[in-house]
Amino acid sequence: MILIKGNEVAEKVLAECKRDIAELSTLGKKPGLAVVLIGDDPASRAYVRSKDKKCHDLGLHSVKLELPADTTQADLLAVIAKLNADSTIHGILVQSPPPKHIDEAAIVLAIDPRKDVDGFHPVNVAKLALEDRSGFVPCTPAGCQRLLMDAGVETSGANVVVLGRSMIVGKPMALLLMAKGQGGDATVTVAHSRTKNLAEVTRHADIIIAAIGRPHFLKADMVREGAVVIDVGINRVDDPTTEKGYKIVGDVAFDEVAPKCKAITPVPGGVGPMTIAMLMANTIKACKQL
Repeated sequence: MILIKGNEVAEKVLAECKRDIAELSTLGKKPGLAVVLIGDDPASRAYVRSKDKKCHDLGLHSVKLELPADTTQADLLAVIAKLNADSTIHGILVQSPPPKHIDEAAIVLAIDPRKDVDGFHPVNVAKLALEDRSGFVPCTPAGCQRLLMDAGVETSGANVVVLGRSMIVGKPMALLLMAKGQGGDATVTVAHSRTKNLAEVTRHADIIIAAIGRPHFLKADMVREGAVVIDVGINRVDDPTTEKGYKIVGDVAFDEVAPKCKAITPVPGGVGPMTIAMLMANTIKACKQL
């Protein structure tokens, strides 16, 4: 069984980013990323801090905007309009989820699609479906694909089951794996909470991408011998034996599933580090294209 270590692959991606940044600097360009946080959700704040730190580590121009929880929709849209017009900013990310009074769909639409490094704008969703490589692919699915490629997992002709149909992971993941070319050409089934005989569906998969948002959902009896499993899940479960009183687990029951796998990602240390690495890569791509 191969343990696909996201930390190691992320370091390779970041090394590529450093080379690109050095090349851009010779042209007088410096990629810039703006991250907007509304409110003081601790998890969101931690994510924003890690993104800001990674920008500084790589030498990207980083702008971190922390807005109060009662920021109005109009005020947030005004901030985005300002960032759209700022030539030093190539990527804009509004940390999700925003407070309940904010219409997240309207925020996504307001971001210039050329700066939408999250890949959620309809223009970028369409480009992904049309296999137009000038668009931006959501960071987590892009990271999953890179993990498969770096692990030498052949996707061409493979039967893949994607567990979950979100616009953040499931749907773009399916489009990526179906696309023509390296890392694609797969036969993809998207399964979800309404899928009948789910275990039977997943047992036919050569590759399973678990992104259903339920801890330890994928059990050993749902996986065939020799399958490859990518665990996108990040779930907090109570654990009184730990100092924090909880632990982070994936959507896969790792201990029972791993022995059956040809390759599998751990949680933490699997897909997570790839998401930030691909965000940096998207920001550099935006700088090159703008």
